[in-house]
Amino acid sequence: MAIPKITSAEFSLSAHRVEQFPRGDLPEVAFLGRSNVGKSSLLNALLGRRKLVRISARPGCTRAVNFFLINGRWHFVDLPGFGYAAVSRTLKESWGHLVLEYLNARPNLAAVVFLQDGRRRLGPEELFLWEFLTARGRAVLPVLTKADKLKMGERARQLQHLAGALAPFGVNPPDLTWFSARTFEGRDELWSRLLTCLDRP
Repeated sequence: MAIPKITSAEFSLSAHRVEQFPRGDLPEVAFLGRSNVGKSSLLNALLGRRKLVRISARPGCTRAVNFFLINGRWHFVDLPGFGYAAVSRTLKESWGHLVLEYLNARPNLAAVVFLQDGRRRLGPEELFLWEFLTARGRAVLPVLTKADKLKMGERARQLQHLAGALAPFGVNPPDLTWFSARTFEGRDELWSRLLTCLDRP
């Protein structure tokens, strides 16, 4: 499957409440993961942009559901990270409610790209969200980020562990995509999987 040429990629809006989500029927892909997992870097790498999505070493930088209009055809949706973030507990709880409302009820959500730091093990938040998404029949594309930071032996061990942990959700080893925002490894493979979901009738 040919990788699309990105002719336009622009910030659309930030939603802090459910009623602020954009109306319309454009297909959407949401990007979900722990704080500082590399969502912004992955989005910029996918779209061939350097600074479309803000990148920060400080966890909790994304504090709203951010919509980006791609080629006038799709929305890419950057969700707030979960887990550790240098913000108040009240704010984190409000983020969680907003994210779950989006994932639960958004009618035009074509797929969820679920990012996992390839060096880390799954935590209770990841397992909860996998159960949440699977129960609602959402299409989930698991991506292992920061691939360039692991040696091949480390990758093999992590892949075996993560595939085993995700097996109850119907995930097999070939379903996991290694991704590096620095080398662009996995970019074409992820685009191919995204287009399969976005072009589905």
